[in-house]
Amino acid sequence: KKRKRAKEGEKASEDQSLSNIEEPPVKAKKAKKKERSEAEKKLLERENALEQADEEEDQKLFQNKVKQKKKTSQAITKSVNSATGAAVKQEKRRRVADKAADRRTVFVGNLPVSCTVQVLTSLFKKYGQIQSIRFRSLIPAEDTVSKKVAAIKHKVHPNAKSVNAYVVFKEECDAQKALKENGTEIASGFHIRVDTASKTSSHDNKRSVFLGNLSYDIRDDAVREHFQVCGDVVGVRVVRDRSTGLGKGFGYVLFQNTDAVHLALKLNNSVLMGRKIRVQRVADKKKAQDSPDQSLAPKDRVDKKKKKEKSCSNDSFVGEKANPLKKSTKPKRLKTTPKSKAGKKK
Repeated sequence: KKRKRAKEGEKASEDQSLSNIEEPPVKAKKAKKKERSEAEKKLLERENALEQADEEEDQKLFQNKVKQKKKTSQAITKSVNSATGAAVKQEKRRRVADKAADRRTVFVGNLPVSCTVQVLTSLFKKYGQIQSIRFRSLIPAEDTVSKKVAAIKHKVHPNAKSVNAYVVFKEECDAQKALKENGTEIASGFHIRVDTASKTSSHDNKRSVFLGNLSYDIRDDAVREHFQVCGDVVGVRVVRDRSTGLGKGFGYVLFQNTDAVHLALKLNNSVLMGRKIRVQRVADKKKAQDSPDQSLAPKDRVDKKKKKEKSCSNDSFVGEKANPLKKSTKPKRLKTTPKSKAGKKK
């Protein structure tokens, strides 16, 4: 028993000594773990700091790129605006120059095909110094020849009867003086029409008459002779095709006074070159836009009214009507069966 107790005491002391010996390494391990966690924290802090620095650098780079894009876009817009501004200025200058040139330019219509530059210079040089003369509305003799070459070489189509020209003066006042030549007979059967080339020159509709159903090969002088009875004719304009030179079937006549218009309207349905021409007043564009029905001819208005009446009338379509049945006034008798038949049925 004593020996057992001694052995147990030794074992207990050994266990205590072992526990005392083993405790310090556990503490060391905990300390190491603590040290490692602090180091990891420091590393994490450094990594976070580096990530933040990288993000800041990326943001700075992005902002710099945006600024550069803005600068480039502003520079492009400035250059575009400057270019557009320069182009607009050039266009304005060109328009102003064109308007000034148009004021100095005179349109001469209904010239004979044999007319030359020398003939026009001799006609208009008394009004001022001429800058240039150019012919227009020429029909070349061949399709391969251009109008410019045809004008220079006088290779005009044999069916062409008249040409137009533009005379440019050096001063505007000379062009206004040249308008006096309007209506002069430059050749047999050719009364020229002289007018300013600028678009500001408004055509007086109150002194004008519209002509329709004209012959395609009609000449201006034929129209002038037809309406000379009504009054003094200032100008005749037959609208023609640019490529063929043939008339399109309508034109205009400008008189000196408004009284001649009333007389000209009486020539409606008169025969000119084997065709019944249509004579009407010239309607203003603004009024025609506001009330389009007023711009129509009286015949068209009547036709429209008739169409409306036909469409609205109840008798426009009459179908077959059924004859109503005559109702009998006699009262209906009730059917009664005789007593013998009734008994049989039972």
